[in-house]
Amino acid sequence: MSFSYIPLTEYRRQWIFNHHELLVPAIVREDIKPLTAKSSMEIWNRWISNKSSCAEQFTKGDWADRKSTWHHTDNWQSQWDSEQPDLPEALAQFIPWADDTRVYFCIEKYEVIETSWATFKQHWKCFLFCDDGPLLISNQHRQAVWFSQDGNYRLGLRS
Repeated sequence: MSFSYIPLTEYRRQWIFNHHELLVPAIVREDIKPLTAKSSMEIWNRWISNKSSCAEQFTKGDWADRKSTWHHTDNWQSQWDSEQPDLPEALAQFIPWADDTRVYFCIEKYEVIETSWATFKQHWKCFLFCDDGPLLISNQHRQAVWFSQDGNYRLGLRS
């Protein structure tokens, strides 16, 4: 599958990676690749849902809507608010991916960001400026993380 990207400088939310308190170095920003709406839609339809366009609309038949998908719920907000840069411990333990694993931060059907697991781990706080139900997945692995605005996240396995 071949994807098309938007230059990060033209991405409407590029400010989240340039925030003065959580600035992502320029060399690392090269690994943050917002996809075009068409490529985002392809990823969403293939790996998330071909029925719904955002997390609030998941319906019966969507893997993310099944209670059996989600194994653990925890809080990300307290770690995000802290001075510690590390991922929440339960999330870090749940995902054993190699640093070069390509991951997709799926905000909604037409907005997906591709990066490496290493970049996401290091700069997860920037990504979570978008906290309205995004999913973190990899096409190579079944683990999934669903973040919510209430400061919690769910860990599960995609079917």
